[in-house]
Amino acid sequence: MQFTDTPDKKMRRRILIGLAALALILAGAGALLTSGAPTTSYAQDSTVGSSPPVQLDGQPFPSLAPLVEATKPAVVSIAITRPPRSFRSPFRGDPLFERFFGNPWPRQQPQQDSEPPEPQPTGSGVIVDAERGLVITNHHVIQNATEIEVTLSDGRTIAAAVVGSDAGTDVALLELDDADGLTEMRLGDSEALQVGDYVLAIGNPFGLTHTVTSGIVSALGRTIQRGRSEGAPSPIEDFIQTDASINPGNSGGALVNMRGELVGIPSNILSRSGGNIGIGFAIPTSIARAIMRQLVEFGEIRRGRLGVMVGDVSEDVAQALDLASTAGALVSEVVPDSAAEQAGIEPGDVIVKVNDKEIAGSSDLVNSVGLRSVGEEVTLQIVGKDGQLKLVQATLGGIVTSVGDDVHPALAGATLVNGGDGGFRGVLVESIAPGSAAENSGLQADDVIFRVNRTDVRNVEQMKAAAENRSLLVLHLARGNRRVVIQVRG
Repeated sequence: MQFTDTPDKKMRRRILIGLAALALILAGAGALLTSGAPTTSYAQDSTVGSSPPVQLDGQPFPSLAPLVEATKPAVVSIAITRPPRSFRSPFRGDPLFERFFGNPWPRQQPQQDSEPPEPQPTGSGVIVDAERGLVITNHHVIQNATEIEVTLSDGRTIAAAVVGSDAGTDVALLELDDADGLTEMRLGDSEALQVGDYVLAIGNPFGLTHTVTSGIVSALGRTIQRGRSEGAPSPIEDFIQTDASINPGNSGGALVNMRGELVGIPSNILSRSGGNIGIGFAIPTSIARAIMRQLVEFGEIRRGRLGVMVGDVSEDVAQALDLASTAGALVSEVVPDSAAEQAGIEPGDVIVKVNDKEIAGSSDLVNSVGLRSVGEEVTLQIVGKDGQLKLVQATLGGIVTSVGDDVHPALAGATLVNGGDGGFRGVLVESIAPGSAAENSGLQADDVIFRVNRTDVRNVEQMKAAAENRSLLVLHLARGNRRVVIQVRG
């Protein structure tokens, strides 16, 4: 059989020959540029401690090894134990159901000899205070944990307790029990980062401890489109995007600049397969530092609230309102009795600056206000409905949280937030205690309850009124982009 070369085959052959020749030229040039350095030998004399460093034009070739050596001991692996999930039917205890169908749920005796669950690796963390043993990580890494174990770079495993955690920024702070000989990592200035800066990502991807990858800052100020309940408050997001490889297990680890400082906490990846495709996101230390300060001081986040619902200013809106640009956050609604109403802010106003920070859009306003504490006073620059610039002073309010069993026994273990306090429509389920009646009822964190039976609700007091003297509640809620109806019975 005779084979005939096509033009495509000839072209591919020429390319391969050219690449091979280029490789030989580069190899020869590398040998010349080592300025007479000895050729590499696979057989090393036992008297030689180490091979001489590779040189380029007489200068040592740069290596990130010293930087890694200095920062890696501050990065830890985190494993947690979660309680076993249980299911409670909404018909359990219903006398009418049991009258017709009996009791299909025989009382089960607890297993006395069952093995306690083993801690499972969930992510990474960074030691930021060696004296106190403080470790910063992601909220989702330790969420619902009953026990937390931290493994240091030297192999020691130490129990840790949660100082505080914030789902809105996905930041959590742990404290190690009786730990000594720790290495901490300095917090750097993430606001000084520029696109193109070199960074390292250090973490424990796929259970491979202390893995180091490198890359650059690909973009700044990123937000992530992800499913959240309709009408729920916007999360505080201002991500650093990087092409340094980030995979599952890197969450909570370190994004490090070339000075060995922590500038970000890897938190999310953009991937269809679950692995790295060169697009990872890290929480900047400008956000993490503000959250840590509140967690250390209060053990919780006392996030300031302005009490407005806002949107971005589109080109059409800017033209309709005779605005000079699309910068700013357009106020669509003002919550009654909120800090915004007391400051005289009205629907139709455009907030363009908070203190000295210019507001590019609605997410900028959420971040600028959400990282401040309750009671803090801010100066807002506003373009009013009349097109005139004005300055107003506002003292930030806060979120009022309530416990679920104040509303109904089936909601015990849920933390509820008034819509009027957070600027969203409905009652937000802020958190769910593991194994609680609320979890067994089918509620999930970030659900927004907007109707109880046939009554629309926006705050906990309205929920209480709708649930009064009711054994069964039909809850209408927003879950991500879906509308869900569940029944709860107490």
